[in-house]
Amino acid sequence: MRLKLVPDETNWDFFAWRKFTFGLSVVAMIVAVLAWVVFGLNFGIDFLGGTTIRTESAQAVDVGDYRAAIAPLGLGDVSITEVFDPTFAEGRHVGQVRIQAQGDAEAVTPETIAAVEEALRTVDPTITFPSVESVGPKVSGELVTTAFLAVGASLVAILFYIWLRFEWQFSVGAVVALFHDVILTIGVFALLQIRFDLAVIAALLTIIGYSINDTVVIFDRLRENLIKYKKSPLVDVMNRSVNETLSRTLMTSGTTLIALLALLVLGGDVIRGFVFAIFWGVIVGTYSSVYVAKNVVLWLGVNRDPKKPSDAGTQFADLDA
Repeated sequence: MRLKLVPDETNWDFFAWRKFTFGLSVVAMIVAVLAWVVFGLNFGIDFLGGTTIRTESAQAVDVGDYRAAIAPLGLGDVSITEVFDPTFAEGRHVGQVRIQAQGDAEAVTPETIAAVEEALRTVDPTITFPSVESVGPKVSGELVTTAFLAVGASLVAILFYIWLRFEWQFSVGAVVALFHDVILTIGVFALLQIRFDLAVIAALLTIIGYSINDTVVIFDRLRENLIKYKKSPLVDVMNRSVNETLSRTLMTSGTTLIALLALLVLGGDVIRGFVFAIFWGVIVGTYSSVYVAKNVVLWLGVNRDPKKPSDAGTQFADLDA
């Protein structure tokens, strides 16, 4: 006896509310961009430059006392946060002191780091410093540019691939869906002010790969059905294609989300931003594969007459699955 998330045969109309779902996606993207502009991203040391000192102690982290101890050093705006994690043992208190790069210096000097550590020991003699990470402002600026270029280049490469694999209407739909996923993920990070670092960029690239895989699976079935059901309206063929791949989509996304949920809860704060980005990306990526990518293709239309030139879009019979 096997588990069935959906019946073997379904006939759900996924496009009955296509104007509403597509409009909802457009509104969500606008809100995400506004959140990005208004709140900005909570860049990590990777992108800002500076030094992050991680602390551990038996006593509870008192942000006020830590700040008062460091203030005489004249380091400017210093960010001090307590790190909460359900995996921490009782009595383990972890803090994070973030010091932005000082002027044109490539990194906070070892003398300054030693002075900060000594100042914090006056607050709690049992405090330890398990890790210190430093990134210069020049390097961090290059990382910002390179990171967003990497995301943009991946979208262009996918546009070209889908264009060759299917036709231009499909490539436009796929890239719009990927753009939707990336913008919504960045918007959530801006809205919740979750730390945005290089790990999140890696997560964005992972989301793009996962989402395009889901989209291509449905596109492939759509291409087969366009040949098989030549007289059926395009929207009906699309509905059939989504229904036929629904079990695979839910099983793949569901099992992925279960694993990500375990990592999100138990994985610790170090990878939490990365895991949250992928968790959110799987959800919006599954949604966009149907309600964004397919809506765009439906709106652009496809040429289903094999006698017409393929530059209008879709000589399906000559392409291997």
